[in-house]
Amino acid sequence: MTLPALASQHDDRPPAKASAMVHPEEWPELAFPQVISPSGEAHVQALLAQMSVEQKVGQTIQADIGSVTPDDVRKFHLGSVLNGGNSGPGGNDLAAARDWLALADAFYAASMDHAPGEPAIPIIWGTDAVHGHSNIVGATLFPHNVGLGAARDPDLIERIGQITAIEIRVTGQEWTFAPTITVPQDYRWGRAYEGYSSDPALVTSYVGRMIRGLQGPPSITPILAGPHVAASTKHFLADGATEGGKDQGDAIISERELRIVHGAPYIPAIESGVATIMTSFSSWQGVKIAGNKGLVTDILKDRMKFGGFVVTDWNAHGQVAGCSNASCPIAANAGIDMFMAPDSWRALYASTLAQVKDGTIPMARLDDAVARILRVKQRLGLFEAGKPSARAYSGRYDLLGAPEHRAVAREAVRKSLVLLKNTGALPLEPQSHILVAGDGADDIARQSGGWTLSWQGTGLNNGNFPGATSLWHGIEQQVTAAGGSAELASEGDYKQRPDAAIVIFGETPYAEFQGDIPSLQLRPELRRPFATMRKLKAAGIPVVAVMITGRPLYINDALNEADAFVTAWLPGSEGAGVADMLFAGKDGRAPFDFRGRLPTAWPATAKHGGPTLFPFGYGLTYADGPQRWKALLQDSGVTDDGSGGSVYFDKGAATASWSLTVSKIDGSDPLRVTTVPATGLSGRVIVTATDHGVQEGARKFAIADGTGGAAIEINTHHAVDLSRETNGDVMLLATLRLDTPLSASVSVSIRCDGSDCGRPLRLSEFTELAPGRWRVLGVPLKCFAATGADMTRITAPFHLATNGSLGISLSRVALGSGAGSGYRRKMPDRIVDPLFHSMSRPRGR
Repeated sequence: MTLPALASQHDDRPPAKASAMVHPEEWPELAFPQVISPSGEAHVQALLAQMSVEQKVGQTIQADIGSVTPDDVRKFHLGSVLNGGNSGPGGNDLAAARDWLALADAFYAASMDHAPGEPAIPIIWGTDAVHGHSNIVGATLFPHNVGLGAARDPDLIERIGQITAIEIRVTGQEWTFAPTITVPQDYRWGRAYEGYSSDPALVTSYVGRMIRGLQGPPSITPILAGPHVAASTKHFLADGATEGGKDQGDAIISERELRIVHGAPYIPAIESGVATIMTSFSSWQGVKIAGNKGLVTDILKDRMKFGGFVVTDWNAHGQVAGCSNASCPIAANAGIDMFMAPDSWRALYASTLAQVKDGTIPMARLDDAVARILRVKQRLGLFEAGKPSARAYSGRYDLLGAPEHRAVAREAVRKSLVLLKNTGALPLEPQSHILVAGDGADDIARQSGGWTLSWQGTGLNNGNFPGATSLWHGIEQQVTAAGGSAELASEGDYKQRPDAAIVIFGETPYAEFQGDIPSLQLRPELRRPFATMRKLKAAGIPVVAVMITGRPLYINDALNEADAFVTAWLPGSEGAGVADMLFAGKDGRAPFDFRGRLPTAWPATAKHGGPTLFPFGYGLTYADGPQRWKALLQDSGVTDDGSGGSVYFDKGAATASWSLTVSKIDGSDPLRVTTVPATGLSGRVIVTATDHGVQEGARKFAIADGTGGAAIEINTHHAVDLSRETNGDVMLLATLRLDTPLSASVSVSIRCDGSDCGRPLRLSEFTELAPGRWRVLGVPLKCFAATGADMTRITAPFHLATNGSLGISLSRVALGSGAGSGYRRKMPDRIVDPLFHSMSRPRGR
């Protein structure tokens, strides 16, 4: 039997292969509008002639404000900064708006502080304002794109773009990484809600209007001369078509589908003069987009005549075969103009500079990239605009969440709601006593979703949203204004019998890969409001269900229980827009009728590609009158419950139906870690986010010693049977990093039905580890079985414990066949560095 094993993390990717074959002549030949005057182009060329190679390379590098200082910008001539989802001035992503503007001024001043003989090139700051200026406390938050797709209103889209641009200008930024014009084909994908629709025609109808709202109409007039900012369509190309709906995965589709479905929205984007385009993390036919010259240069730039610059996603260049975060000439030569290198910028700058000097990256390619970046800056008017705080709209903090802006957001909520069922319960009488139940009723962060103040939209409370309205408060305001009353009781345990109940439930916030799911259904703990519906129905109380969700999901049981069912999507800061649609006016008639239509088909089961319950474009109205309802089959069509199979914890988050907890070694005093930062065991354990592979791809634990010790555990309420895996050579694999030296021994064990199960295995290998290096711990399941564990009823496959202090980071916990994802002990074509040890019997603690 083999002892717990540790293997070095290494690059497990296959060798780079030739670019997937493309046929540019089959793609549309477009015309990019004139957005630079002849004198402006002359200025660009004059700047280019004056710039040193160091200055040119710096223009192609974009750093995150959490990893760069104004002095770094000055020293390395950096062309751009961005604020990642959890970055903010002074390390505070909830900083006041004036702090954002002050930092914008500091970066600008640094970029204009140039050496004698070198031109001054102002920096450009990019931000993820994807549903309003959503990084800023107090800004207007619009519904996420999936809801806007349901609204079917291009005019509204342009107005949203205009408002978003104005609010961005208040805090001094000039560039938003929006709109997302993906065409999602698999709603298991965690970014699907960022797309307007699965229908390319609907997406295409919105693109030009959003770009016009953000940038203004294409013109040689500087963008910053009006209330506008530079836009960036993303993610080029086919990120919504990856196999299995896996974020950053591979789109194994034909070039025809690539062109007709996923390329279609780029036609109005280019014709509208979009300033920048962001490439996707994902691949097409096995080749990462950021390294695909055929798509980036031959099609996008040469055939479709895109005249702006191309930027990568967050360290996406490091995923290109043959590259790393610190070096990627392949991407530069493929046509990437600016590298988003948030925390890797310094090493990337050095390697890129060396590669230009030795000819690996031709000077002509560098000059083309820099010229494209300078043209966007020229087009913005940055060379004449002065420091951010001196520009129009800067410092107008009254414009953040201004009443007229919130009114448009509230209108967007009304127009986005889709009525799926109404047997006559709606509209409700506001003079009644209304019960509001469900765990999503009074949670502005939840109704706003990911990309809201924090990257994942988690770790927030209603106090972080001044001026915003939760769904509960929107309902309460409407009812009390009409002379009725409202009562909030999450579990439906009312004090006064209600005339009707509104049960609000659905998804919790997520962004990117953390939102990937294995099947189209809510996690088990998020289905608990269904029981509340049944309880209320059994009491004879009419039930209106309101679902907060970034995607259509199998919810047949909730549809059967409710008398009316409304999909609210992710409505944002103006929860009163939902109340607007649920209640009758003084004359007994609804003042607004439902107009939302499904932006994609709604599934009849939890299986992707399974039968459809409601087709694309479905949506009832009050004018349709009450509809008869035929009870739906309550069969999800999948064998799992969305637990993610043999992956229990991935990229820093527990997978569906699993939980991350910290407790004493015996399991007492538990803290379930759902958001970070989190504190447990009376302050002895602090859990924060750290990067591994991707942004916030791990959780970092700082544990102080104390009575009862401490344990990190992955657990579930529903026991799993691992006896089959135990009979094979399957191992429990944990990707981890020791952050501080050990003060006491560390052990690993599993738990059965919530209790100790077998004896702990002491991990003597931990004493051999140097802090700071990611490794993969592998423990054969047979070792646990040999200690007496019942492998048929495992509720915690991972229980790491110590009686001392411990600093450790954890990225992934899963089952596998070797010490690392996909590793096998006999793989001569891969570099594997396992520290395997033989043993005669498992060792106890």
